[in-house]
Amino acid sequence: MRLDNQHASDDCDEHCADCGDDSNHQPSIFSDDRASLARRDYAKLLASVGGLTAVASLAAPLAGLTRVFERSYTGPVYSDGIYLVDGDGERIGENALSEGEKMTVFPEPRPGIEKAPTLLVRHAEDAYGGATNLEYTVSGYAAYSKVCTHAGCMVSNEDGATLVCPCHFGKFDPTAGAKVVGGPPSRALPQLPITLSSEGNLIATGDFNGPIGPGGE
Repeated sequence: MRLDNQHASDDCDEHCADCGDDSNHQPSIFSDDRASLARRDYAKLLASVGGLTAVASLAAPLAGLTRVFERSYTGPVYSDGIYLVDGDGERIGENALSEGEKMTVFPEPRPGIEKAPTLLVRHAEDAYGGATNLEYTVSGYAAYSKVCTHAGCMVSNEDGATLVCPCHFGKFDPTAGAKVVGGPPSRALPQLPITLSSEGNLIATGDFNGPIGPGGE
Protein backbone atom coordinates (compact mmCIF):
# COMPACT_ATOMS: atom_id res chain seq x y z
CA MET A 1 0.00 0.00 0.00
CA ARG A 2 2.86 2.32 0.72
CA LEU A 3 4.29 1.66 -2.71
CA ASP A 4 0.92 2.41 -4.32
CA ASN A 5 0.69 5.73 -2.49
CA GLN A 6 4.24 6.59 -3.54
CA HIS A 7 3.42 5.79 -7.16
CA ALA A 8 0.28 7.88 -7.00
CA SER A 9 2.14 10.87 -5.64
CA ASP A 10 4.68 10.65 -8.45
CA ASP A 11 1.92 11.15 -11.02
CA CYS A 12 -0.18 13.52 -8.97
CA ASP A 13 -1.56 16.59 -10.68
CA GLU A 14 -2.70 18.13 -7.38
CA HIS A 15 -6.34 17.33 -8.09
CA CYS A 16 -6.44 13.59 -7.46
CA ALA A 17 -8.17 11.92 -4.51
CA ASP A 18 -4.87 10.84 -2.96
CA CYS A 19 -3.87 14.42 -2.29
CA GLY A 20 -6.58 15.06 0.20
CA ASP A 21 -5.88 18.03 2.43
CA ASP A 22 -2.16 17.31 2.78
CA SER A 23 -0.67 20.74 3.24
CA ASN A 24 2.81 19.34 2.64
CA HIS A 25 2.04 18.41 -0.96
CA GLN A 26 4.32 20.24 -3.45
CA PRO A 27 2.95 20.53 -6.99
CA SER A 28 5.20 19.49 -9.86
CA ILE A 29 6.84 22.34 -11.77
CA PHE A 30 5.52 20.66 -14.89
CA SER A 31 1.91 21.01 -13.83
CA ASP A 32 2.06 24.37 -12.04
CA ASP A 33 0.42 27.13 -14.11
CA ARG A 34 2.88 29.66 -12.69
CA ALA A 35 5.76 27.63 -14.04
CA SER A 36 4.10 27.48 -17.45
CA LEU A 37 3.73 31.26 -17.49
CA ALA A 38 7.33 31.67 -16.38
CA ARG A 39 8.54 29.45 -19.21
CA ARG A 40 6.52 31.40 -21.76
CA ASP A 41 7.84 34.73 -20.43
CA TYR A 42 11.40 33.40 -20.58
CA ALA A 43 10.90 32.26 -24.16
CA LYS A 44 9.57 35.70 -25.09
CA LEU A 45 12.58 37.31 -23.47
CA LEU A 46 14.98 35.12 -25.43
CA ALA A 47 13.12 35.89 -28.65
CA SER A 48 13.25 39.62 -27.93
CA VAL A 49 16.95 39.55 -27.14
CA GLY A 50 17.63 37.52 -30.27
CA GLY A 51 15.63 39.95 -32.39
CA LEU A 52 17.40 42.98 -30.97
CA THR A 53 20.76 41.32 -31.56
CA ALA A 54 19.87 40.60 -35.17
CA VAL A 55 18.72 44.17 -35.74
CA ALA A 56 21.88 45.52 -34.15
CA SER A 57 24.07 43.29 -36.31
CA LEU A 58 22.37 44.67 -39.43
CA ALA A 59 22.39 48.26 -38.23
CA ALA A 60 26.10 48.36 -37.44
CA PRO A 61 27.40 47.98 -41.01
CA LEU A 62 24.59 50.17 -42.33
CA ALA A 63 25.59 52.94 -39.93
CA GLY A 64 29.13 52.64 -41.18
CA LEU A 65 28.00 53.18 -44.76
CA THR A 66 25.64 56.06 -44.14
CA ARG A 67 27.38 57.97 -41.37
CA VAL A 68 26.60 61.65 -41.74
CA PHE A 69 29.45 64.10 -41.47
CA GLU A 70 29.05 66.58 -38.61
CA ARG A 71 31.44 69.47 -38.22
CA SER A 72 31.16 71.94 -35.35
CA TYR A 73 34.14 73.91 -36.66
CA THR A 74 32.77 76.47 -39.15
CA GLY A 75 36.00 77.96 -40.47
CA PRO A 76 38.09 76.76 -43.42
CA VAL A 77 38.75 73.03 -43.64
CA TYR A 78 41.96 73.46 -45.61
CA SER A 79 44.20 76.42 -46.32
CA ASP A 80 47.37 77.04 -48.29
CA GLY A 81 50.15 74.64 -47.27
CA ILE A 82 48.00 72.09 -45.38
CA TYR A 83 49.20 68.55 -46.15
CA LEU A 84 46.85 65.77 -47.19
CA VAL A 85 47.27 62.68 -44.97
CA ASP A 86 45.83 59.17 -44.89
CA GLY A 87 43.91 57.58 -42.02
CA ASP A 88 47.14 56.91 -40.17
CA GLY A 89 48.27 60.52 -40.46
CA GLU A 90 50.90 59.77 -43.11
CA ARG A 91 51.46 62.39 -45.78
CA ILE A 92 50.47 61.49 -49.34
CA GLY A 93 53.31 61.22 -51.84
CA GLU A 94 53.04 61.65 -55.59
CA ASN A 95 53.12 57.88 -56.18
CA ALA A 96 50.41 57.01 -53.66
CA LEU A 97 47.84 56.14 -56.35
CA SER A 98 47.87 54.71 -59.83
CA GLU A 99 45.53 55.96 -62.53
CA GLY A 100 41.94 54.91 -61.82
CA GLU A 101 42.45 54.56 -58.06
CA LYS A 102 41.01 56.62 -55.22
CA MET A 103 41.47 56.96 -51.48
CA THR A 104 40.11 58.91 -48.53
CA VAL A 105 42.42 61.56 -47.16
CA PHE A 106 42.22 64.27 -44.50
CA PRO A 107 43.77 67.63 -43.70
CA GLU A 108 46.84 67.20 -41.53
CA PRO A 109 45.57 67.60 -37.94
CA ARG A 110 44.02 70.92 -37.12
CA PRO A 111 41.55 71.61 -34.25
CA GLY A 112 38.04 70.42 -35.07
CA ILE A 113 38.70 69.39 -38.67
CA GLU A 114 41.34 66.67 -38.49
CA LYS A 115 38.75 64.09 -39.60
CA ALA A 116 37.22 66.07 -42.47
CA PRO A 117 37.00 63.41 -45.22
CA THR A 118 38.27 64.15 -48.72
CA LEU A 119 38.25 61.94 -51.81
CA LEU A 120 41.53 61.86 -53.67
CA VAL A 121 41.36 60.41 -57.19
CA ARG A 122 43.90 59.95 -59.93
CA HIS A 123 43.26 59.74 -63.66
CA ALA A 124 45.16 60.49 -66.83
CA GLU A 125 45.66 64.24 -67.07
CA ASP A 126 43.84 64.43 -70.40
CA ALA A 127 40.81 62.63 -68.90
CA TYR A 128 39.76 65.73 -66.98
CA GLY A 129 37.36 68.19 -68.53
CA GLY A 130 33.93 69.66 -68.07
CA ALA A 131 33.64 71.62 -64.83
CA THR A 132 36.97 70.38 -63.46
CA ASN A 133 39.18 73.27 -62.43
CA LEU A 134 42.44 72.06 -63.95
CA GLU A 135 44.42 74.56 -61.90
CA TYR A 136 43.24 72.58 -58.84
CA THR A 137 44.76 69.33 -60.15
CA VAL A 138 48.34 68.07 -60.19
CA SER A 139 50.01 64.98 -61.71
CA GLY A 140 46.59 63.52 -62.53
CA TYR A 141 45.28 64.02 -58.98
CA ALA A 142 42.02 65.74 -58.13
CA ALA A 143 40.45 66.08 -54.68
CA TYR A 144 36.82 66.51 -53.70
CA SER A 145 34.81 66.61 -50.49
CA LYS A 146 33.63 63.11 -49.59
CA VAL A 147 30.43 64.51 -48.04
CA CYS A 148 27.42 64.07 -50.33
CA THR A 149 25.68 67.33 -51.18
CA HIS A 150 22.27 65.67 -50.86
CA ALA A 151 22.04 64.38 -47.27
CA GLY A 152 25.57 64.55 -45.91
CA CYS A 153 26.40 60.84 -46.19
CA MET A 154 29.82 59.58 -47.22
CA VAL A 155 30.41 59.10 -50.95
CA SER A 156 32.16 55.77 -50.46
CA ASN A 157 31.20 53.57 -53.42
CA GLU A 158 32.06 53.62 -57.09
CA ASP A 159 30.67 52.40 -60.39
CA GLY A 160 33.60 52.30 -62.74
CA ALA A 161 35.08 55.80 -62.54
CA THR A 162 31.83 57.25 -61.15
CA LEU A 163 31.67 58.08 -57.44
CA VAL A 164 28.50 56.81 -55.76
CA CYS A 165 26.86 57.71 -52.45
CA PRO A 166 25.31 54.56 -50.87
CA CYS A 167 22.48 56.43 -49.12
CA HIS A 168 20.38 57.58 -52.08
CA PHE A 169 22.68 56.63 -54.94
CA GLY A 170 23.83 60.08 -55.90
CA LYS A 171 26.47 59.79 -58.61
CA PHE A 172 29.35 62.14 -59.38
CA ASP A 173 31.88 62.26 -62.21
CA PRO A 174 35.34 63.01 -60.77
CA THR A 175 36.79 63.75 -64.22
CA ALA A 176 34.19 66.47 -64.80
CA GLY A 177 34.48 68.47 -61.61
CA ALA A 178 32.50 65.85 -59.64
CA LYS A 179 29.31 67.03 -61.32
CA VAL A 180 26.10 65.14 -60.59
CA VAL A 181 25.42 62.42 -63.16
CA GLY A 182 22.66 60.57 -61.31
CA GLY A 183 20.45 60.54 -58.22
CA PRO A 184 19.02 63.35 -56.11
CA PRO A 185 22.02 65.63 -55.34
CA SER A 186 21.56 69.08 -56.82
CA ARG A 187 25.18 70.20 -56.98
CA ALA A 188 28.67 68.84 -57.47
CA LEU A 189 31.07 67.81 -54.75
CA PRO A 190 33.28 70.80 -53.86
CA GLN A 191 36.75 70.57 -55.37
CA LEU A 192 39.92 71.14 -53.34
CA PRO A 193 42.86 72.98 -54.92
CA ILE A 194 46.01 70.86 -54.55
CA THR A 195 49.63 70.83 -55.65
CA LEU A 196 52.91 69.11 -54.76
CA SER A 197 55.17 70.36 -52.01
CA SER A 198 58.91 70.70 -52.56
CA GLU A 199 59.44 67.24 -51.03
CA GLY A 200 56.83 65.65 -53.32
CA ASN A 201 53.81 65.41 -51.01
CA LEU A 202 50.29 66.59 -51.84
CA ILE A 203 49.23 69.82 -50.17
CA ALA A 204 46.25 72.13 -50.43
CA THR A 205 46.62 75.61 -51.85
CA GLY A 206 43.33 76.81 -50.39
CA ASP A 207 39.97 75.58 -49.17
CA PHE A 208 37.17 73.76 -51.03
CA ASN A 209 35.57 75.84 -53.77
CA GLY A 210 32.11 75.40 -52.26
CA PRO A 211 30.31 74.57 -49.02
CA ILE A 212 30.57 71.03 -47.67
CA GLY A 213 27.53 68.77 -47.56
CA PRO A 214 23.85 69.56 -48.16
CA GLY A 215 22.59 73.08 -48.64
CA GLY A 216 24.78 75.88 -49.82
CA GLU A 217 22.88 76.43 -53.05
